[in-house]
Formats: sequence, C-alpha cells, structure tokens
Amino acid sequence: MSKDLDVQGIVKSFGGPAAVDGVSFHVPEGSFFSILGPSGCGKTTLMRMIAGFIEPDQGRITVAGQSILGLPPNRRPVNMVFQNLALFPMMNVAENIAYGLKCRGEDKGAIGPKVDRILGRVGLAGFGDRRVDQLSGGQKQRVAIARCLVLEPALVLLDEPLGALDLKLREHMKIELKQLQGEFGTTFAYITHDQSEALVMSDQVAVMARGRFEQVGSPRDLYYRPATPFVAGFVGQSVRWHGKVEQRDAGWVLLRTAEGLPVVAAWDGTGTDAQLFVRPEAIQLARTEAELGTLENKFEGTLSSLLFDGAASSVLIAENTTNTEVRVALPQSGPMLQLVAGDTVWFGWAGEAGACFAVDA
Repeated sequence: MSKDLDVQGIVKSFGGPAAVDGVSFHVPEGSFFSILGPSGCGKTTLMRMIAGFIEPDQGRITVAGQSILGLPPNRRPVNMVFQNLALFPMMNVAENIAYGLKCRGEDKGAIGPKVDRILGRVGLAGFGDRRVDQLSGGQKQRVAIARCLVLEPALVLLDEPLGALDLKLREHMKIELKQLQGEFGTTFAYITHDQSEALVMSDQVAVMARGRFEQVGSPRDLYYRPATPFVAGFVGQSVRWHGKVEQRDAGWVLLRTAEGLPVVAAWDGTGTDAQLFVRPEAIQLARTEAELGTLENKFEGTLSSLLFDGAASSVLIAENTTNTEVRVALPQSGPMLQLVAGDTVWFGWAGEAGACFAVDA
C-alpha cells in the first residue's frame, strides 16, 4: 500500500484564534513536501499534530490509508528531526543511530549491520565510534537523519533542521538533504520560514499564514504564479505598488500608483483598488529607451544606490517624474556592470510580468 500522508480539515486552538484552522493537504509517497511560513503561522503546531505530540480538535490524519489519530508518537510510522537535532552526547554515533532499533526490540545481531549500512548511505562510513562532539554541524545533521531513516518510517518530519547552521553549511545541506531524500525514497515533510530552503528542496510547497494554507503548488508555480498577495510578497523578492485602476481593456489595466507612476498590467480582476508585484529580475535595464523595445512599461530614472551581493546584486533607481524608487536586479555581464550612482538609465518590464490583485475593501 502507498505510504502517503493525507491530512483533512485539521483544526487546533489553544483558547484563542485557531493556531491551525481547517488545513487539508496530501503528500504522495516518496515526495518532498515543505510548509513555508513566518513565525507564528501554525506550521510547527501542524507538524506536532502529525507526529503525535498534540491531538487536533477536529479533522483526520492518515498514513497509508490508516488513521494515526490517538496513537502515541512511538506507535506512529513517523519519525521527526528537530532543529536542535537532539543527539545523545553520552553515546557515540553508532549508539545514537542504534537507539531506536534497540527500543523497538530488534535482534541485537541485526542492529550492527543496519547501522553500518545506513552510515555508508549517508556518507559517514567509519564514523560509528566518533563522539557527537567530534562531528561538524553537517555531520551531526546526517547522523540525525540516519537515526530516523534506519527505522524505515513511512514519513520523516523535519522541523527547521538547518536553522542553527551557518549560511554556507546551510546552502550545502539543502542540496544534501534533497539528494538523501531522493536516494532513500522516503516521504519528507519539512517546515521552514526560509523560502530558499523550501524552493530548492521541495516537490510541492504549502505557504502558510494565520493558521491556513494560502497556496499549495510547485516551487515554480508559487514563484511565477502566486495566488494571493501574501504569497507574492513572501516568496521571493518583489517590487510592490498600490494603485487605482484608470483604464481597462480586454484583460489589461492601467494603474496609477500612489506615487503617480502609470503602470500597465495584465489583470482580469474587478475593483478599482489594486496592488501589483513585479520581480526585480523581470525588470530590464538599458541606457536608452529604444533598447527596451516594445515593453509596455518604460521609464527613465537616476541610479541612486548599487547594492552589491555577488550574483544577487541589484540597483535602486529613482524614476525621474515621480521619484518612485524601484529595485532592479543587476545583470551579471555586459555594460550594465559599469553603472555607478548618479547615472541616468532606462528600466522597463512587460505588462504580463507582474502579479496584480484586488485590494480588500
């Protein structure tokens, strides 16, 4: 039977507004599913209900078609990797990994070979006798993962396990976690507030806010086709404007932003108040208006700041008529690399490059 996870109508309240409010989702066997959201959105509460540390007020949770509600954590086909990893400092690496097998009553003669096999698969062959305090942060991470995977669970839950690592190691571990998940074929459910982690590793991502899922989809869908203003603003970087609709024509609108900038956008929504999100990398830079070709939105401005961040470098440009400040991704090659503060430039983007939403009354 498929070892998938199915959550339907889960609700949990701690006396005030619901921490988790009617959440439903399905995770196919062997996939990497992430729940992405800011602190306090309810993602950890949701994860702890799946693990069995909290019981929901309403709803159902099934794994492989069988309800796991009411089962204690140690009886569920689920294991969890915590942010602090929770490795036992008094045990060596092999003993840490073997702990769950011993608690489960596995044959002593089978435990050693199982531990050796899992150490080899996570790239730690020969590390069994090492003390935990002799390991690097990335090695500790792999031991924690191995301790879960050796038990062959249907589902591994990961509660922001990279949060304590430095930036460079975190970038490395994102790739390593994705590779491990693919090699083992175990279903991973991952929670994080870091959009890069979710986008890089996941097959599907749920963006969560105020106890609800705003959107569930592939990383590409969330980035390029956000369904709500929250998703558009939370996932990736965006330039955001509020404006009034001045003209409509067959799925296109002319917005006048609060700063007075006239912007053309693809939108078939209703209402007169709207907000528009445009990715900095969707905005083109040029020395002349003619270089921007037939783009619907073209403006002249003065470069006010250069924000150097390697491949993620950008510039701030003040539009000359309204003084609207726009952040634009800096190309990594060509004449734009020679820009300096005070230069006059043109910038523009296609009308269909933005995501437009009605402003709630």
